[in-house]
Amino acid sequence: TCALPILFDMFVFFELMGAAAYALTGFKIEEAESVQGGLNFAVVNSLGAYLCLVGIALLYARTGQLGLPQLGAALAGHHNDPLILAAFVLIGTGWLVKAAAVPFHFWLADAHAVAPTPVCVLFSGAMAPLGVYGLARIYWVVFHGAISDSAMHRMLLVLGVITALLGAVMCFTQRHIKRLLAYSTIAHIGLFLIGCAAMDSTGIAGAGIYLAGHAAVKGALFLLTGLLLGRYASVDELTLYGRARSHPVAGTAFVIGSLALAGMPPFGTGLGKSLVDESGHALPLTVLTIVVSALTGGAALRVALRVYFGIGPAPDQDSTMSRVSGQDEEPDARPPHYRTPATMSGAITLLLGLGLAIGVVPGIAAAAGPA
Repeated sequence: TCALPILFDMFVFFELMGAAAYALTGFKIEEAESVQGGLNFAVVNSLGAYLCLVGIALLYARTGQLGLPQLGAALAGHHNDPLILAAFVLIGTGWLVKAAAVPFHFWLADAHAVAPTPVCVLFSGAMAPLGVYGLARIYWVVFHGAISDSAMHRMLLVLGVITALLGAVMCFTQRHIKRLLAYSTIAHIGLFLIGCAAMDSTGIAGAGIYLAGHAAVKGALFLLTGLLLGRYASVDELTLYGRARSHPVAGTAFVIGSLALAGMPPFGTGLGKSLVDESGHALPLTVLTIVVSALTGGAALRVALRVYFGIGPAPDQDSTMSRVSGQDEEPDARPPHYRTPATMSGAITLLLGLGLAIGVVPGIAAAAGPA
């Protein structure tokens, strides 16, 4: 029995992850913005955790079970049961807060803006995507017999479309590079939800591959942003205009990561996006995924071209002098790195290579659906 998946254990491990994340977000306690970002993160996610815990308590009171398979068997056939619906809403809200889906997304950008760069890699690559996984897991294992596929399809589709559109628009309007990448994560969370909304193996497989490819590519982009912060004590796109011309290799890696973020084949993001598009969604959703991918990838590419290659009109003095969060950030490493550490170069290369491998290794697409 100890090997059985337990819903309460799932909740506990999510909260252990969250407790560590709160502390890591506010790691730079001497900076007011860091403490504020960590507090915002902790309050919003704790509220989601309380709702999730109440939902678990309702299920236990109704069924006397906490194991996922046992709950699924106990709830099978209980359609339109108000208590079960309430439990699903409460638990689902808790996981959607972790996923930073709209309207529970407010904490993510603030946390990314102030957290150390390696922590941002974990947030975008592991924590937020695990919220999508948690929601999908409890539906298909626990609530599938009690809540219809059509209802779940509508919920995931509405949340996914709104999250993808808002995240993409906010991403494109940012000049704080870490916030830009954070809103890109929110936009892609929306695309993952759209993939799950297909309610078939192709869509879910596409969402899973897309999620894995995105985690690798986004991690590389955050590490490259950390290099900029370490060298220039800023992550403001306008202030950094043309200042990194002496680092063309890093600039090329940023361009490659940006194109991969947009879903360029043969990266895993491209393979995942193509599977989501083939999962039976209508043409407007295919157009939406293309637009969202283009906006997020284009915003990151704009940063790469401006900062590393000085391409595009130079910002006027008023723009560069205006105060923006992230303009005077302290580097993660003290003293700052003026040469790229071998460990950082290796990590960036490994992550980009992993994002590529997910898209080119034979059999991944064929195996993902049945899995």
